[in-house]
Amino acid sequence: MWQRYFTVRSIEESVQLLAEQPGSARIVAGATDLILELERGQRPGVHGLIDITRVPGLDLIELDSAGWVHLGPLVTHNHCATSPLIIERAFALARACWEVGAPQIRNRGTVAGNLITASPANDSITPLMALDAQLRLRSAAGERTVSLREFYTGVRRTVMRDDEVLVDIAFRAPPAGARSTFIKLGLRRAQAIAIVNVAVALEIEEDRVTGAAVTLGSVTPVIVHAPEAEQFLIGKRLELAGIQQAARLARQAAAPIDDVRGTARYRAEMVELCTLRALRSLAAGSERHGYPRRPVTLWGPDEWHWRVELNESIVHSSETPIETTVNGVRSHFATGQEKSLLRLLREEGGLTGTKEGCAEGECGACTVSLDGMAVMACMVPAPRAHGAAIVTVEGLADDGRLHPIQQGFIELGAVQCGYCTPGFLMAGAMLLKERPAPSRGEIQEAITGNLCRCTGYYSILEAFERAAELHTP
Repeated sequence: MWQRYFTVRSIEESVQLLAEQPGSARIVAGATDLILELERGQRPGVHGLIDITRVPGLDLIELDSAGWVHLGPLVTHNHCATSPLIIERAFALARACWEVGAPQIRNRGTVAGNLITASPANDSITPLMALDAQLRLRSAAGERTVSLREFYTGVRRTVMRDDEVLVDIAFRAPPAGARSTFIKLGLRRAQAIAIVNVAVALEIEEDRVTGAAVTLGSVTPVIVHAPEAEQFLIGKRLELAGIQQAARLARQAAAPIDDVRGTARYRAEMVELCTLRALRSLAAGSERHGYPRRPVTLWGPDEWHWRVELNESIVHSSETPIETTVNGVRSHFATGQEKSLLRLLREEGGLTGTKEGCAEGECGACTVSLDGMAVMACMVPAPRAHGAAIVTVEGLADDGRLHPIQQGFIELGAVQCGYCTPGFLMAGAMLLKERPAPSRGEIQEAITGNLCRCTGYYSILEAFERAAELHTP
């Protein structure tokens, strides 16, 4: 899929590499979109990938002394979904990030990557547009700041140049009394692409709206504001008649198309309904209903950050082996540098327990632990394994003793065809590290990224509960 893969130690090095390879190199952060585009031949001119995931400090969420919230380029959706700062000051963004994919995808997918992919259905763009975010872009020629309002020029098109790196996402922290929320309509409860999404951010003083942003996703070629609805809300109390009128005005800002997920007429109706629901929840103070106190991340008991620097930058090509640790054993791969981690493990490593179901990050059959974090191996470039620690389903047993999740599956008969089972076992093992006594709801949340086509999941859920009984942290 690529000819050369660069693992760098600084943003400056990545900027220089982009300048040296104009148009033929791309930055890798999460790569959950990029790796699919390369596999499908949608980026025929790209031959080099520049991996910045080993640069410490790029996955932080911070509030500066001037009152601006900053997201680094490696901040993932799970970072936002669990951040006390984001949940407290910009809840719409937290909720949108929690709605993205599944825990394994949210562990790799970055907010910066979501913005750059520029799909009008991408969830995190809509709340960041409502928050009036700004993007800082760096190239060898210098830096520039671009408003998110001005960043998009069409479907999957932005003003970003091929030689630029997005180094910071920033928005002014909303004042006390400000509230926001995000509503997404998809065809299923998880792993869904938005048919419509809506973000509403309000500033309220003495029960009256003093500032309003209403943004709409998946209804026009780019995410848009609903200016008539925003203006109408100013000075109003959040009462039913006014809320209904604002929702009708939001509908006027949408110009949806017909596609496989919904007709234009349906989308227009749903813009009005979703805006109405968002405003009603803000009026009632119930916008956080259903949001978990501690979202499941599958990254263990502590917040996951990359803290270990490499000793040197690396260029992976056919002459550069991948040195890694798999299931506690040092491993040397002389080939496979151009593959996904899934295919490296299966084809070079002979570890066929990790399954390829969809190869698109949809089914979870390829779930593995990468540096203590659950990921979809089909969505990870193989060179990312260099210097990392990987655990596959073959590594769950300890000195001949089955892991509690394996024992639970056996006792409860939670296996039918068995193809999806390794992914469920890996998700279960990671959940038990994070939550030794998970609730039924947390178990369900943990397996939203794992599909079983044989069963109704009842025996699987019971096996997870049995594993928790067997588990001794």
